Amino acid sequence: MSLIGVFDSGVGGLSILDEALRQLPQHDYIYLADSANAPYGEKSPDWIAQRSLSLCKHLAGAGCDAIVVACNTATAQAIKDIRAAIPIPIVGVEPGIKPAAMQSANGIVGVLATEATLKSDKFNALLSTLPVDCQFIKQAGAGLVPLIEAGKANDGETLELLAKHLEPIQLAGSDTIVLGCTHYPFLRKAIRKLLGDKITLIDTSEAVVKQLKRQLEGLALNPAADFPNADTARYGAVHFFSSKDEHALLKMAQDLMHSDLKNHRVSTAQLGSVS
Repeated sequence: MSLIGVFDSGVGGLSILDEALRQLPQHDYIYLADSANAPYGEKSPDWIAQRSLSLCKHLAGAGCDAIVVACNTATAQAIKDIRAAIPIPIVGVEPGIKPAAMQSANGIVGVLATEATLKSDKFNALLSTLPVDCQFIKQAGAGLVPLIEAGKANDGETLELLAKHLEPIQLAGSDTIVLGCTHYPFLRKAIRKLLGDKITLIDTSEAVVKQLKRQLEGLALNPAADFPNADTARYGAVHFFSSKDEHALLKMAQDLMHSDLKNHRVSTAQLGSVS
């Protein structure tokens, strides 16, 4: 079995961990939430790059065989430096604008992401490769991450702010919305409440974990063939580390994730100083 690190600025990466536990339950996981510094999307590119690299080095030092940078902002600002510095598979996340462009019927796609992601060279380079006849309505979701971190994904305060952010996307006639931050899948219910069921929501969690699976298979670290059925799979351990409150992190994981953590050996710890 392998040990997989999953890193995010806070609880957003739980959407990736949830999918990883669904597809690859037999492995052990370290989930590292830098909640004391969330949200990353409002910080400088240099700070994001340095902090993300330090935390990924910490995970590598803990013995991880692969790391998922489960944060769009950190991926956009730091993935190149992380891959250059750490000699294990590093899987990043990025907004699913390519599948959105392919699925949109009217060619108008809303992209809800952090300011840092939308301004990043990596995002705009990806955008430049897509068809010019597809219109992308870029909208920064300022203020949403702290509300999700506070466990208020479906509160009235969040609905009110979300409605303001979705208004330009809605007015443009978008039929598809890219959830361009790993926190935002936890707003699915709120978005549906505001916009209904007809709009298509694009979340890349499944694709990210499939890429992780391919990387592990390349290292012969994914003995999935030994566990052909989910019912017979061995369930690995899940270790939750937080730079703020590890008990609150576990409570959020239990509330937000579909996976039953009772199937796994679970532990929590406070993240100490990381150089």
